[in-house]
Amino acid sequence: MSRHAVKALRWLALFATVFAFGLVMFGAFVRLSNAGLSCPDWPTCYGQVTWPQHAQAVAHADASFPDRPYEAHKAWREQVHRFLAGTLGVMVLLLAVLASWRRRAALLAIVAGALFAALGVGLYMRGEHLWSSLLAACAIALPLIAAARLPRPGAWRICVLALAVIIFQAMLGMWTVTLLLKPVVVMGHLLGGMATFALLAWAALRFAGVAAADDRHAGLRRWVALGVVLLFCQIALGGWTSANYAALACGYGPGSFPQCLGQWTPPTDFHEGFVLWRGIGVNYEGGVLDMAARSAIQIAHRIGALVVFCYLGALAVGAARRGLRLAGLAIVLALAIQVMLGISNVYLGLPLPVATAHNGGAALLLFTLLATLARTQRQAGGTSPP
Repeated sequence: MSRHAVKALRWLALFATVFAFGLVMFGAFVRLSNAGLSCPDWPTCYGQVTWPQHAQAVAHADASFPDRPYEAHKAWREQVHRFLAGTLGVMVLLLAVLASWRRRAALLAIVAGALFAALGVGLYMRGEHLWSSLLAACAIALPLIAAARLPRPGAWRICVLALAVIIFQAMLGMWTVTLLLKPVVVMGHLLGGMATFALLAWAALRFAGVAAADDRHAGLRRWVALGVVLLFCQIALGGWTSANYAALACGYGPGSFPQCLGQWTPPTDFHEGFVLWRGIGVNYEGGVLDMAARSAIQIAHRIGALVVFCYLGALAVGAARRGLRLAGLAIVLALAIQVMLGISNVYLGLPLPVATAHNGGAALLLFTLLATLARTQRQAGGTSPP
């Protein structure tokens, strides 16, 4: 691969990272504006590539889906989100192809995986759900096999892994609709989006040459990695909170924070609040849990936030003392912004702009940790084609 091609790959990885960040924000906007089921079919919207816009199309949509009346102000959000996700998928596919260009077997596996994914979508639209699922499983497995065949350099392998993740993410998007906003699927969809962003961000950082000149920061590496794990767990709790409509379970305004419903020990039901699977056929739009279960979820999210706040605060101080002052400052700033957004959500009653920014804040905080992690590792061939 020529130097110009490698340079183009670096810029594509950076652009895909920024695009993925915007997609995380827009996905949160769709979910928080209750537009997740505004298109009752997938990948079309009321049978159309875009969404019904003319009176005749709207009448046909209402007749075809009498249980889901058409709402234009919501449908366009969901379908645009799908278009953006598809665009990111094409970018990730191109990254994977370029990353495996010199490895014929890996390249063939990637191309075959993409074809299987496309065929799986077509079969799903025809109602062949079993064969569609089998093709989707193959589409995910093939990039994983391709990644295993690449040499050690991380950034190139990460580009291929990102393709497997984004194909699985597409399946989660499908299940979000077909399983009627099942909380475990909605939470998984959020984590998949964050994982895609994290993989692309890591590849972009490594391609950009963000690395340590020596091993002086190696002792910090495991602690930063633990911070990434803790943050992902907290993001999962946040996704579970949102998917179960528990963001305002403790009320809003005075008495909602740090207390819950004006009490330090409100009625809670942690067992019911964390049942992951409740069967198929239930419409979870608006939530199905009682207030005690939702309060338990909200309190768990707050406890997780406190743990992450204390750990990442200590990590930022430790990083600054070991010479990574800019990284420590970035972590502190991102952490402070995220905490303020979370508290504002409760006090202000979950306004859509603040709630959407809270998701973006989580992604930004994740990026600061990944950038810090990159500063603790040497560049081991990550910018040279395998």
